[in-house]
Amino acid sequence: MSADLLIELRTEELPPKALSELGTVFARELRDELAKAGFVAADAAHRFFATPRRLAALIAAVPAASAARTEIRKLMPAKVGFDASGAPTAALQKRLDKDGLAGARLTRREEGGAEYVFAQVDVPGVPLAAAAQAALERAIGRLPIPKLMSYQLADGATTVHFVRPAHSLIALHGRDILPLSALGLKAGRATLGHRFQGRAELNVGSAGEYADTLLGGNVMADFAARRAAILAQLRDKAGALGLGLGPEEPVQTLLDEVTALVEMPTVYAGEFETEFLAVPQECLILTMRANQKYFPLFDAAGKLANRFLIVSNMRLDDARNIIEGNQRVVRPRLADARFFFETDKKTRLAERVAQLGSVTYHNKFGSQLARVQRLELLAEFIAARIGADVELARQAAHLAKADLVTGMVGEFPELQGLMGGYYAAHDGAKPGVVRALQEQYRLRASEATDADALVSIALYLADRTEALTGLFGIGTVPSGDKDPFGLRRAALGLISVFEALGRAPAGGSAKPLALRELLDFAAGTFAPGLLAAKGLADLEDFIYERYRNQLASQYPRSAVDAVIALKPPLDEVIARVAAVVEFQSLPEAEALAAANKRIRNILKKSDAASAGLRPDLLVEPAERALNASIDGLQPQVEAAFGRREYTAALKALAAARASVDTFFEQVMVNAEDAAVRANRLALLSRLDALMNRVADISRLAA
Repeated sequence: MSADLLIELRTEELPPKALSELGTVFARELRDELAKAGFVAADAAHRFFATPRRLAALIAAVPAASAARTEIRKLMPAKVGFDASGAPTAALQKRLDKDGLAGARLTRREEGGAEYVFAQVDVPGVPLAAAAQAALERAIGRLPIPKLMSYQLADGATTVHFVRPAHSLIALHGRDILPLSALGLKAGRATLGHRFQGRAELNVGSAGEYADTLLGGNVMADFAARRAAILAQLRDKAGALGLGLGPEEPVQTLLDEVTALVEMPTVYAGEFETEFLAVPQECLILTMRANQKYFPLFDAAGKLANRFLIVSNMRLDDARNIIEGNQRVVRPRLADARFFFETDKKTRLAERVAQLGSVTYHNKFGSQLARVQRLELLAEFIAARIGADVELARQAAHLAKADLVTGMVGEFPELQGLMGGYYAAHDGAKPGVVRALQEQYRLRASEATDADALVSIALYLADRTEALTGLFGIGTVPSGDKDPFGLRRAALGLISVFEALGRAPAGGSAKPLALRELLDFAAGTFAPGLLAAKGLADLEDFIYERYRNQLASQYPRSAVDAVIALKPPLDEVIARVAAVVEFQSLPEAEALAAANKRIRNILKKSDAASAGLRPDLLVEPAERALNASIDGLQPQVEAAFGRREYTAALKALAAARASVDTFFEQVMVNAEDAAVRANRLALLSRLDALMNRVADISRLAA
């Protein structure tokens, strides 16, 4: 008989940032293990429950025992398993004994052109208790536990390892207790309600009654339902105050954490003195979210209000004590932020730069001051190339890391750059410098839309280029999932700069900037001999590979590969990929790509193509026609390419299809006459260069 299966582990407070994943994995692993054992389908309905003090899973319609079944197991080639008379060999008998298959029915069957021995095995049904015990042990062992704890059981001798000490275990199949055990606990049906507002003990009558039973004990066990309830209360409360929760992403991140801290959430509104609003709002927002887990509120213009929302674990008719207590707690935090801000402003940001000499950047690269000096050189170089104000770029680079030695950033490292911008503005810095300081740690560069944006781009690019060049130069590169210096993110940030420059308005001040030229200059800002020469080549490959992976999620992989293969200027990549995608839709594209692949293969096998083309040696009408076609197309392709009209450049190639097809049908490239052969290879080389001006279209061939 089938019934719902419930398993709950009640523990001490679980780590909030890991709770949702712990609950998800616990339920999924239980379901998957039972599916492997034949109890449920691989996609069987299941729910996970997770509160600060419990993990639980509910799996629907689980039978009391798995059905008996027959398995067919492939053993060995028949010629090894049977002798000439058809009797089992010693090798087959040994395999049968080893696998416990004595007495199994043996059959022969052809597979993949060879005959094999198969054993037909009757597998009896397994009681649910046995399968659930194994599934529970595997699920516990596979939990993504951030850090294991060790604790002793009541016997004083047994040590258990788990994310937090476990206090009880429930295992119910319908209304029946399954005799499971785990972490030194034996299964029952008892659990606890809310720590302060629930009954000391709750008995779950059946698996399907679990959520309602806990709700009666003031515990909302379903993580997703609890999260949704909190969000609804937050929005209702904010709306009632005429305010909003602000940008969605930080709200959702904090919501996940807060959901893991409460069992019966109730939202209350608090406030603080308006005088604190004189402090940059980012400082107040950060201290409320990070330290207090409050939700700050904003007016319609996005400006911080002096109100905040508290997600409490207590549901009270009179919540004055909770509200006033939280207001008393947050006030010193806000006062600290105001103190740091006012104190930091007493020293000009430029006067702090010298202090960076005592702050280590990297043991091989020296101090942050040494880094700042490299950033100044790079920012000036980049600014000159892209048309930004060179002096403002230098000033921004000079001040870029000065806020690292301020009190505010010392307390809140997340505010690096942002606070530097506030302090620079207080000191009277130009708006372009202020903006560059505040945008230097963004994930992506700003658009190249005005002069100040170009100053920001110069500093942003200098910062990432210096880090990438230096670390690749000493062999510190990402490996597998390890990237402690965030170099993959830095490479994507660098790419975003070139994309922004590529989208700059026509006739604007932005100018072409070559990646390798930039990397070479950056390498020259480090001490001689410090960086390995191979590091630049590896870095260049790394950047293009990151770009390849990023674009492959947006465009056909073949089009991306065709463009990246040429390592074109980064600011041209997206336009070229889009052109290749459009080219692929032409009826001539497939034939031209196949022809180009054939040309590439021919040229790889010969060095004769390096010779110059001699028109007088073009003896066949088909080769003369192909040369004439190239003569006619080359000005069109080059003109379109020069205007960055890559689609037009590729579409022009369609006119060459007929002459290319005829050439390969009527002309023998490897002619006996060496001079004619070399000339035909030179012709193909000329065609290859024309066809691959925008991308390596041979990579589009099937």
